[in-house]
Amino acid sequence: MVHALREAHRVLKPEGLLLDVRPAPVHRRVGLMSHARQWKLVAPMRENLDDDRAANAAVKTAIRERLFKRQAYASLGLNRHIDTISDFRAWLQEFSTLGPFPPHDWMVRKVETALANSSRKTKLVVRGPLEIRVLRKLP
Repeated sequence: MVHALREAHRVLKPEGLLLDVRPAPVHRRVGLMSHARQWKLVAPMRENLDDDRAANAAVKTAIRERLFKRQAYASLGLNRHIDTISDFRAWLQEFSTLGPFPPHDWMVRKVETALANSSRKTKLVVRGPLEIRVLRKLP
């Protein structure tokens, strides 16, 4: 990713801005949201965060090499609402295409059980922060 940041530096105009928007390198949490908007944890995911940590390290390297200056940073809570257990399975399947991802059959069973024991208005919600960095190109 450092190579990509060097390339971004090359093509940006002087004082240009680079937006780095990625999920934070923390495990997402799967839970249930009641009709009263109360969220309850069912299980944390166990996704591999190595690529996320490497991307953060690459940004730090680009800043240390004075390619960019950090202009702003924000971390936002991101909730993904999932309608059905089959949608949840499909969403989990997306992770296996992105790189190493351990099986989460155990979690699907926990979610199925939790949904079966909850009211019909309960929704499945996956939580995880989104990080936004604004980097300004240095000369």
